[in-house]
Amino acid sequence: MKDKLSIVIVNYNSGNYLLSCLKSIEVNKGELDLDIWVVDSSSDDESFELAKKHFPNLNYISNKENVGFTKANNQALRKIENEYILILNPDTEVFSDTLSYMLNFLKQNENIGATTCKVELANNKLDWSSHRGFPTPLASFFYYFLRNDKYYHLSDLNMSKTHEVDAVTGAFLLTRKSVLDKVGLFDEDYFMYGEDLDLCFRIKQAGYKIVFVPDVKIIHYKGVSSGIKGHSQQLTKANIESKTLAFNSFYKTMKIFYKKNLSSRYPFFINWIVYLGIDLKWILARRKLHV
Repeated sequence: MKDKLSIVIVNYNSGNYLLSCLKSIEVNKGELDLDIWVVDSSSDDESFELAKKHFPNLNYISNKENVGFTKANNQALRKIENEYILILNPDTEVFSDTLSYMLNFLKQNENIGATTCKVELANNKLDWSSHRGFPTPLASFFYYFLRNDKYYHLSDLNMSKTHEVDAVTGAFLLTRKSVLDKVGLFDEDYFMYGEDLDLCFRIKQAGYKIVFVPDVKIIHYKGVSSGIKGHSQQLTKANIESKTLAFNSFYKTMKIFYKKNLSSRYPFFINWIVYLGIDLKWILARRKLHV
């Protein structure tokens, strides 16, 4: 009997990337029993309709408005009954052995609550959002002022070996339904960005490990829908309204995560400095509208 894996993909104006992603997943059909959910947040391009045309046997959920990455994922997650669940971005390319390898790894390690493979950008560099430490004041200070990301992205660890991290990216986040039943789904206070960090925080608090596995990989074209990533400005077709929404969500997320999960650990003046720093970065980045 084939192992069953549910995959949730949230789509918003992903263009041909959604089709390419679904085609790359298809090569895994021989090894796995795949239960694929595509949730659309009121795209105004043809991506969702083309997906339904070329892959009619998948599970589709259509929203009349852009409900955000978090709510859209939760819509599918509430319907899934299978134990193994992968959160996957539409602007990714999955290689033939990645899904089966990662699923076997998770099944063999009951103490792991979430895991990711090596996530590479289109330029073959690591997508550091797949390998993160929690953004404590110390980590942020080292990262932004000393240009040292040994705490923020755990860059001192051996990237060629499997190891534990604090958080992984929602572009490829493999977990279990039993874990989500215990810690909860994505926090819908986050519109987009930071919800994966928050979920990993709760998973670790529940006593599970978060693990990075570099043995297999995907490609993440990153920022196609939002249009605010500097490296993907030539790939995106996002309009100014979408960019502004994503840009503001990016910085609001920082405050939400810190207030919910970290602020109680520090005195008020440290928290004040953190919030001020976020606001200053927000203001300075507004002219370019990308991060």
